[in-house]
Amino acid sequence: MENHDVKLKLLAQAIHEIRGLLSCHLGAPNEGDVSEATSAHLAYALHNEALAIIENRPQDFDVSAAIKKIKLVEDKYGNRFGGRFDSFNKE
Repeated sequence: MENHDVKLKLLAQAIHEIRGLLSCHLGAPNEGDVSEATSAHLAYALHNEALAIIENRPQDFDVSAAIKKIKLVEDKYGNRFGGRFDSFNKE
């Protein structure tokens, strides 16, 4: 496995693990927990894509769909981070 692939899989595994760790923060945030809820929903939105990388299923990773999911999280919590992902959408 090439070094680039190892790095990609490492990051994908981290996203997948973070999703599990933050799962208790899914849903409506309590006051002061907005960052945790946003992080939980962002990790949840991308965990299937992360799993596709880990399991060598690149055909199951749709960049446009992933960016749409990121922007839904952004809209739900009022954060402004979704635009930073637009440059990855080559479609």
